[in-house]
Amino acid sequence: MKVNIPNEIKPLYEKLAQKFSLEWVPLTIRGKTIQILKPKDIEALLEGEELQNIEKFPFWARIWEASLILADFLATIPPKGRVLELGAGLGVAGLVAAAFGHQVVAGDSEELCLEFVRVTAAANGLENIKIEKVDWQEPPPLGQFEMIIGSEIVYSGRHFESLFQIFRQYLAPNGVIYLAHDKERMRTLAPFLYLAEKEYEEAVSQRRLRSGDQVYEIVISRLIPRQNTLAPEGTS
Repeated sequence: MKVNIPNEIKPLYEKLAQKFSLEWVPLTIRGKTIQILKPKDIEALLEGEELQNIEKFPFWARIWEASLILADFLATIPPKGRVLELGAGLGVAGLVAAAFGHQVVAGDSEELCLEFVRVTAAANGLENIKIEKVDWQEPPPLGQFEMIIGSEIVYSGRHFESLFQIFRQYLAPNGVIYLAHDKERMRTLAPFLYLAEKEYEEAVSQRRLRSGDQVYEIVISRLIPRQNTLAPEGTS
């Protein structure tokens, strides 16, 4: 299927095409098809010492099974308020949410992956999604969101507190957080959810995704702030 790239985004697409071998991957979620732009060869993104540094590995360049399950789930939720996708990567969940009418901000700390999301959004005619660089250590002022989403973003205990701070800053009163992770990530996810219980009411469900001969078990976690946990000091 040929993808139509609008003139205004062609310079960015051509810049990416000069650096990487690109491919468009069609994703069909509940009757809607979105073409996702991604690097064809992850190896081309690696540079020398980055092979030895897991923190610098370009995990964003892959379409994760958890993001597909989260995208499918979001397609069933009626649009209401703003949605922030954290650790967006290729932006799969946020892009699908936008395709189903949600007002989305796709955020990631890696500018390169956000360029891919910008091209994908334009090529699919999605005008209700904004792309922002969101550094968890220095989060920009983006306002508040009725929904925060993320797939495979809980991967290291060193980032737990930063993530909780992000939730406190961006989640609107009566907002909700949805996180999706492969069940194999429970070794890290379980301690995170244990800590989160102090501030959030939690619900966890599991869904399966079959890809060829492989079956993936995906955990969806819902976090809702406990009453008054987000209230400013001195209020009741």
